[in-house]
Amino acid sequence: MEEQIKSLLSQIIHPETQQNIVESGVVESLSVREDKIVVVLCFAKARDPFAVRIKSLVEQMLTEAYPAAAGNITVAIKEGTPRAPQPKRESTTATVGKIIAVASGKGGVGKSTVTANLALTLRNMGYRVGILDADIYGPSQPKMFGCEEYIPEAMQKDGMDYIIPARTMDMELMSIGFFINPDDALMWRGAMATNALKQLLHQTMWGGLDFLLIDMPPGTGDIHLTLISEVKLNGAIIVSTPQQVAVADVVRGVEMFRHEQVAVPVLGVVENMAWFTPKELPNNKYYIFGEGGARKYAESAGVPFLGDIPLIQAIMEGGECGTPTVATDSEVEKYYRDIAQKIVAAI
Repeated sequence: MEEQIKSLLSQIIHPETQQNIVESGVVESLSVREDKIVVVLCFAKARDPFAVRIKSLVEQMLTEAYPAAAGNITVAIKEGTPRAPQPKRESTTATVGKIIAVASGKGGVGKSTVTANLALTLRNMGYRVGILDADIYGPSQPKMFGCEEYIPEAMQKDGMDYIIPARTMDMELMSIGFFINPDDALMWRGAMATNALKQLLHQTMWGGLDFLLIDMPPGTGDIHLTLISEVKLNGAIIVSTPQQVAVADVVRGVEMFRHEQVAVPVLGVVENMAWFTPKELPNNKYYIFGEGGARKYAESAGVPFLGDIPLIQAIMEGGECGTPTVATDSEVEKYYRDIAQKIVAAI
C-alpha cells in the first residue's frame, strides 16, 4: 500500500522546483498502520511558500483515494535546515505608488465586489493597478476574475525568493486563495494567517503599480493590525450597506483607522446596494435595505462620503462569471468612476 501511495503522491509537482514531491525527497517518510496513514513532508528551505498548498493537496488526494481512512490521515510539515541569513529584503511594495485598504465592518456588504470593480475603473482611467486579496476567511477575488486555477510560480532575483502574481484584465492579482483549498480557509488563524499575509505583501513581484488595492477581511482583527504595521497605507475605504446594523459596524472600522496609533486616512465611505431600480421602471428607486444610512453616518462623523452604488443584478452576475461588470457595462462603471475620481483627488 505504501508504494501505491507513493505512486499517487508522485503526481504532485512542486511549483518552484518542477519536481514531483516523492522523487525530490519532499515526502520524507510514509507509514501505514491498519487504517491510519501518516505522511511527513520535509521542505528544503524554511517557510517554503508552497508548503501549505502541497500539504492540502496530499490530504485531499489521500482522502479521495482511501475514503476508509478519512479522519485518520495525518500530514505533517517539517522544515529543512534554515539557510544562512540573507541580506535584508526590501519589500516589493516599495515599487507601488499608493496602497489603499478596502474594508468593511461586517461581511456580506459587497466589499470584494466593490474592490474588483473599483480596480477595473482605475485601470480604465489609465492607472497600473493590482489587487491583494487578504480576506483569509473568504478569498473571492480569484473567482471574480476567473483565475481560480492559477498556481503562483516562484522566481529568484539577487538571491531572494519572489512570488509571481496572476495577470488578469491587464492588472496584477495575488490572493491567499491561490495557496489553499476553499474548504481550508476558515482553519487559518493567528500567526499562520499573519505570516502568510506578510509573505504575500513583501514577496509578490508587483510590477511598479500606481495603485494596490487590498481586499481586507470583514471586521477588525489580527490581519488588519498586521497590515497596518507592515506597510504604509495611503488610505482606507469603508464599504457598507444602508442598514443600521451594517452602519453600526462601520463605526468600529473607521475608528480603528482613525486611532492615533494607527493614523491611516479614511478616504471615505461607500454605500453599496443603496437602492434597486427595475429595468421596466427606470424612474423608480426601491430602498430595500433602508435609505442613506451610510451617507448619514459619514456626514455626522466628518468622514467623506464617496458615493452610493445601486443593487444591480449585472454586478452580481459579473462576479459569478469571472468578469466584473465594470469591464462590460458603462452604465455600471459611471457609479464607480465617480468614486474613483474622488479617491484619486484625495490622495
